[in-house]
Amino acid sequence: MPTPTEQPVATFQQHFHQRWNILKDPHVRTLAWLLDAPDLLDPDAPEWHGRIASIEPVDETTRAWLMALDRMPEQLHAYLGIQPFTRLGRYSEKLMAFYLEHRQLLFAHGVQVTAGNATIGEFDFLLRRGDALVHWEFATKLYLLESSGHGHQADYFVGPNLADTLGAKVRKIMDRQLSLSLHPAAQVHLPNSVVAAQALVKGWLFYQGQTPPPAQPRGILPTHCRGFWRTLEEVERLPALHYIVLPRLSWLAPAKIALDDSIGKTELKTRLNAHFNSNSTPALIALLEPVGGCLLEIDRGFIVPDDWRRRAEMRIKGLF
Repeated sequence: MPTPTEQPVATFQQHFHQRWNILKDPHVRTLAWLLDAPDLLDPDAPEWHGRIASIEPVDETTRAWLMALDRMPEQLHAYLGIQPFTRLGRYSEKLMAFYLEHRQLLFAHGVQVTAGNATIGEFDFLLRRGDALVHWEFATKLYLLESSGHGHQADYFVGPNLADTLGAKVRKIMDRQLSLSLHPAAQVHLPNSVVAAQALVKGWLFYQGQTPPPAQPRGILPTHCRGFWRTLEEVERLPALHYIVLPRLSWLAPAKIALDDSIGKTELKTRLNAHFNSNSTPALIALLEPVGGCLLEIDRGFIVPDDWRRRAEMRIKGLF
């Protein structure tokens, strides 16, 4: 939440830079995003039946902790481990576990439940609540709205690699994953009763053409993080002078880079053409502007191959 001395801001990127521009370590910046970014799912939406978790607003104690961690991030780096992360979800889970452990809320993280040779499921987080436990399913996801002609229904928000949709992900969490504590095989991992099972979902939603103002697709928090998506041939009409193609582990927090690390539109098109020559997965780019000796993200969007929408439509039709 903004402090009394801060002025209202128009975009999430502005809000983030206003509060966290001082942070330098990329992992601490991502952790700050996880703690401070709006949720994707609206906790008050009736369809979730009160099963949406939220993190408490960042207070001055947590803010000071993040600042100190940024100055000496070695403990966080050691916690993350030296192995490279290949999945954005696992990376963000590890960051969240670090925070929950710091707050002395974490009972267990990533607990697999098996029966014989079969894997029944996994508890993302088991948290302490007095003498009981709370089960959190945690997800960080990015989805593109395939078409605005469907009332922003969750099934029309498609993952960039077309592997899932927002609707399918939420149904999996609500209908299956949150009931894991009821399975007999889970009881060995639960010395105390589970009094609540909730979903904590962070991420970004992307809309065709340009980033829209705050809106409320059904069940989605109006202030959710959002961007745009365009086809490769539409890159020419992008308005910025400075760009960067974001690597996967930099997909969460708004970008902050050195002046020399950006590329112009001509180089951007060259890199995107090379990317799509061997890869059909959309590329996430950030539009940047110079501020105080560095470049800060002002907008972001997925650039998709020209046949992406056709393939997305086929993916959605397969759900019905």
